Amino acid sequence: MRQRTAVVIGAGFGGLSCAVTLAARGWRVTVLERQDAPGGKLRRVEENGYRFDRGPSTITMPQAFAALYELAGERMEDHVELYELEPRTRNCFADGSVVDLSRDPERTAAQIALYSPQDALRYPAFLREAEKLSRLSQRRFLNRGPLSLRDKLSPGMIRDLVRVRPLVRLDTLLRRYFSHPNTLAMFGRYATYVGSSPYRAPSIFAMLGYTEAGEGVFGVRGGTYRLIEALTGLAERLGVTLLTGTEASSLAVRGGRVTGVETAGGFHGADAVICGGDALSVSRMLLPERSRPSLSDRKIGALEPSLSGMAILAGVRRTYEELLHHTVFFPADYRPEFEALFDTRTPPANPAVYVCHSGHSEPGLAPEGGSNLFILANAPALSPACDWEHEAEAYGRRVLDTLEARGIGGLHGAEVLRRWTPQDIERDTLAHKGAIYGISSNTARQTFFRPGNRSAELPNLWYVGGTVHPGGGTPIVSLSGRLVGERIAQEALR
Repeated sequence: MRQRTAVVIGAGFGGLSCAVTLAARGWRVTVLERQDAPGGKLRRVEENGYRFDRGPSTITMPQAFAALYELAGERMEDHVELYELEPRTRNCFADGSVVDLSRDPERTAAQIALYSPQDALRYPAFLREAEKLSRLSQRRFLNRGPLSLRDKLSPGMIRDLVRVRPLVRLDTLLRRYFSHPNTLAMFGRYATYVGSSPYRAPSIFAMLGYTEAGEGVFGVRGGTYRLIEALTGLAERLGVTLLTGTEASSLAVRGGRVTGVETAGGFHGADAVICGGDALSVSRMLLPERSRPSLSDRKIGALEPSLSGMAILAGVRRTYEELLHHTVFFPADYRPEFEALFDTRTPPANPAVYVCHSGHSEPGLAPEGGSNLFILANAPALSPACDWEHEAEAYGRRVLDTLEARGIGGLHGAEVLRRWTPQDIERDTLAHKGAIYGISSNTARQTFFRPGNRSAELPNLWYVGGTVHPGGGTPIVSLSGRLVGERIAQEALR
């Protein structure tokens, strides 16, 4: 029997996961990556003894990664070490309150009680609701392969969709349990994990309250990029060919099917082509519009992009008792941030600021007496409303000033100080409008009926990643790659 061939465009989590899945099923797989190293939005940066991960840093759902090793008969823990963070995340509020989210509900509730006894009493009930949503989501949505229209309209799917209350917004659900602005902001922030607003995104994302507190948040020994290195090693052991610095220029189409991928270095024929980059950018750049009516320029323009971000790497020769591995600093009023991000498309005046200090867990990631800080503030996707050539310096200064005012000093004089804007993200990764998570989940339609994993016009062209099913976030994108790979391999056996 002839060995089947696949070409994967993009070596991020989605593309590598799909490549591993197909290779484990006996396919000959080639991965094309335009950057000089795999990882997509996740890159390692080393400078002056400081090591940073530029990109995803909050790791949940480790089984999404472990499952890829199981396909090859291996154990993830033999190649990369994950360690559970306890507490999970420190949440710092403008009124001076601090909540260290814990696996112990009583510990979390006791901290909430210091500013709102009423919210503390309701926290266990919220966790039960979040767990119910998580179980339902994993059974019905996250672990299901690419969904056909028939799947989406099945009685079981419709029944479970009604159970997750798709038209109820996350903030609305949270207000059934909590009333204090601190608690609402702390759990409302989960909408940003998928690039969205808590005041618009569906209530299903309350499940992340259980995902983090109940199932865990994890660090990666050596930095998050070790996940990419280990996954790349797994792919290579399975015979995958990874070509970095190789950009796809077009897809060859004949007889209603994709026959391969053109690059400057030559043509790569394939029985199946999988786009692991942003589906909207890749489709528009590699296919003429007549070959992609389901993702035409008009339809792409109608999709709301997710939020983007201002990322800053700061290597500082001092330590900070205020910081855990993950720390978030919230403004007094959270709502104006999302009005700026999605209404006026401008940088927020007073954004929440997230800091990943992986050196808190692994001192060797920074020089002795130093701190390696990955700082992220939300930013709007690219639009005419914001000229980043002029806004970048001012917004970057605003983000650092916010941290300085909250006791994280010395940043402006850091030994290492580098920043990336939405414009840089679009240039480096071809993310549509610099959106980190593809399209937003600010509506039920864009949450539960995302663009399909399979081209409607070209049956052997597939998409994985945050724009398509099942959605954004590092473990979910990895799930996307595995589920698509499994479907392709199954169909080839029919």
